Amino acid sequence: MAITKLLIANRGEIALRIHRACHEMGIKTVAVHSTADSDAMHVRLADETVCIGPPSATDSYLNIPAIISAAEITHADAIHPGYGFLSENAQFAEIVESHGIIWVGPKPEHIRIMGDKVEAKRTAAKLGLPLVPGSPGPLETIAEAKEIAAAVGYPVLIKAASGGGGRGMKVVPSEDQLESLMAQAASEARAAFGDDTVYLEKYLDDPRHIEFQVFGDGEGKAIHLGERDCSIQRRHQKVLEEAPSPVISPEQREHMGGIVAKAMADMGYRGAGTIEFLYENNEFYFIEMNTRLQVEHPVTEMISGLDLVREQIRIAQGDGLSCTQDEVVLHGHAIECRINAEDPETFTPSPGTVQNYVAPGGMHVRVDSGLYAGYKVPPYYDSMIGKLIVYGKTRERCIMRLRRALEEYIIDGMKTTIPLHRRIIDDPAFQSGDYTIKWLERWLEEQRDTPEA
Repeated sequence: MAITKLLIANRGEIALRIHRACHEMGIKTVAVHSTADSDAMHVRLADETVCIGPPSATDSYLNIPAIISAAEITHADAIHPGYGFLSENAQFAEIVESHGIIWVGPKPEHIRIMGDKVEAKRTAAKLGLPLVPGSPGPLETIAEAKEIAAAVGYPVLIKAASGGGGRGMKVVPSEDQLESLMAQAASEARAAFGDDTVYLEKYLDDPRHIEFQVFGDGEGKAIHLGERDCSIQRRHQKVLEEAPSPVISPEQREHMGGIVAKAMADMGYRGAGTIEFLYENNEFYFIEMNTRLQVEHPVTEMISGLDLVREQIRIAQGDGLSCTQDEVVLHGHAIECRINAEDPETFTPSPGTVQNYVAPGGMHVRVDSGLYAGYKVPPYYDSMIGKLIVYGKTRERCIMRLRRALEEYIIDGMKTTIPLHRRIIDDPAFQSGDYTIKWLERWLEEQRDTPEA
């Protein structure tokens, strides 16, 4: 069934990104918004708009009855959830489909399986994905935890079965601290996610974060679009991403890409997904799967030439994959900088009114942002206000172009992380590609400890 009108159940740059893809496909859009987002760019551009509640996300962007009502009164025949908010809510996906509305996303049962970290590990093992050594399921007793920890070797990591972002996660250096840290992790998980289930994994000392972009047609066919390196992180939050990874060889890419594509085909997966791995000593270890579009999807678009939102919509309306694996050709290099309304030194949120706005331009420079002069960045949501994505034939050319683009980027009226990105890409370790998931936090500590000249 061809989609003619699509409701965008999100806000900010991703809502604008979805709107643009829809209009290029001849699909009308419905923007739902809170009262705080009435002047947002995607709301201004959408064909129809519906206010679904006050600023609080709980009362607006997470308000399932209000979103379904908006779809029904506007006669939208599809809903795209973007990322965050309800994008990985299996119940929402089921409700959407039960109302005869096309869900632009994976099958609800796959969202549910991969949303539970323990069940995701079990499923990954069945599908042949390499795992971090650890508990086969939830930890039931401290005795069981001690036995498994002794077998895999300390340090170990206690992780919440639900959620992410570092909450409900504890590194245990030795057995004498296992019981107390396991209790802390369970308590944090209960408070954050309403679920105190935890499991145990071998703690990898200094890995990289490598993820593979996959697409399935839901009928047993799947492809991969190569990997992204998302190791530049602070407090488990990605700051900068690039594709391809500076350390993955073409042979590794083909080998692991084949494994993840086969896994998705065997699963009957539908739509866009990302398989995330820790990578250390030339070994990949599955950590989780995100059953949605990723924030960093543009770097994959830049090197593959594929519009991933268009691909999602094609699959949702039954058109299948637009290409086979043999037709996927990856070329060049792309880097994305997440631009946040934050103090680049303290990372304190810095919402405000955009007084002057100049986006960088030129060949192979892309800005995904809903900012404009006079726009008031609301304090109620995530601090990311834009993404700068740059492409080059080589990584070196890409970095040079990115440096120039960051110099041109002007957002007056609030503090942003643009100065931080300028410093990161000028560091020799980044330029050489020699970094891990711990690099940025160590680098920030060094920067604080180094007195200014």
